[in-house]
Amino acid sequence: MELRHLRYFVAVARAQSFTRAAEAMHVAQPALSKQVQHFEEEFGLELIERGSRPVRLTEPGRVIYEQALQILERVDDLRETGRRLRVAERNSFRIGFVASTLYGRLPEILRGYRTKRPDVDMTLLELLTLEQIAALKEGRIDVGFGRVEIEDPAIERVLLRNERLIVAVPMAWDAARPPGPLKLRDLAETALILYPKSARPNNADRILALFREHGVRPPVIHEVRELQTALGLVAAEAGICVVPASIERLRRDGVAYRPLDEDRALIPVIMSYRKNDPSPEIGLILQCVKDDYEREGLRFGV
Repeated sequence: MELRHLRYFVAVARAQSFTRAAEAMHVAQPALSKQVQHFEEEFGLELIERGSRPVRLTEPGRVIYEQALQILERVDDLRETGRRLRVAERNSFRIGFVASTLYGRLPEILRGYRTKRPDVDMTLLELLTLEQIAALKEGRIDVGFGRVEIEDPAIERVLLRNERLIVAVPMAWDAARPPGPLKLRDLAETALILYPKSARPNNADRILALFREHGVRPPVIHEVRELQTALGLVAAEAGICVVPASIERLRRDGVAYRPLDEDRALIPVIMSYRKNDPSPEIGLILQCVKDDYEREGLRFGV
């Protein structure tokens, strides 16, 4: 028994005519009659009264007709569910990001992507880089924008660019010192504020490694969960915080920003996605990154 047998039988029962049913189903009448006959043979029952005009169902035919209607309705429901799932899958793109990328070029990149894909439901989730890797592998996000190089055989990583690091300092601290770029040794006697306070590796590890490379050991280290909290402590004169240069766009009372004049005082912006992911959205958003960088005079991958 096949679904077409059900559909032909139901069409005949509804139209009460083999001729009209054949026209509605766009098949030849002899072919339709033969399919209905095969349907009856499946049951070993006569479902249609032979010679009746209009066509009438036998008592078993009426029972089978009701059951056939329910089956076809369920099949149609199933087909519609599949269609909705396909649309949802095709029109959904989930993006993970670390907070600091919002002060870089990420908002502009996402606006460019939305312009190209206005029909896509874009979902944004703030996740640390380590959390993004887990979310990618579990299918909770499709792409992630982070700051930490994490090796995983299931994840593809693309270096978008290396961003300069700068120093967020209290206004009073800034006013008491000569203007200009700072060296790490200038920070040797000042408390260091690190973020995020979370599972390692993270941004804090990179900053601590930079201080170690230059032989500077801060007298006090405060670890906090979020960038905003770190800047709040800087404004409260609890210490200084090394941040990506794009954070300077975040103006906050009581906080000044100074360039950091040190080799390798860089932090990457990395895009991660599942290895061998066939989604065309991955390539499209990467192209949006390149287009934005070109407009802004930023070097991609450097």
